[in-house]
Amino acid sequence: EVQLQASGGGLVQAGGSLRLSCVASGFAFDDFALGWSRQAPGNRREGVSCIGSEAPTTWNTDSVKGRFTISRDNTKNTLYLQMNNLIPEDTAVYYCSPCTLGGDFYTFRDGDSYGRGTLVTVSS
Repeated sequence: EVQLQASGGGLVQAGGSLRLSCVASGFAFDDFALGWSRQAPGNRREGVSCIGSEAPTTWNTDSVKGRFTISRDNTKNTLYLQMNNLIPEDTAVYYCSPCTLGGDFYTFRDGDSYGRGTLVTVSS
């Protein structure tokens, strides 16, 4: 069974930092580009960052460039997102999933959910 367990979210003031983690199991972790997408209340889910299967190639949406850094540890089957200088507009549920370096995100099977994600709330 494929599992992608995101954690590390929380409440932080604007300008603060958080580090998200995603522990994966049930598939060949180092065969896939993986990344983070997010969904704010009332909004569509949007791609945030994606990292290639062997790193260091990455894709980042414009609004997080210079603030967020995606990384992965293939020995631990874990994906990370270091988020610095957070702003209220970053408030969302963050999900980890496979992705492409063109910024497309998907699930392993059509119709699967992106899981529970982890909630990031940035106060002004």
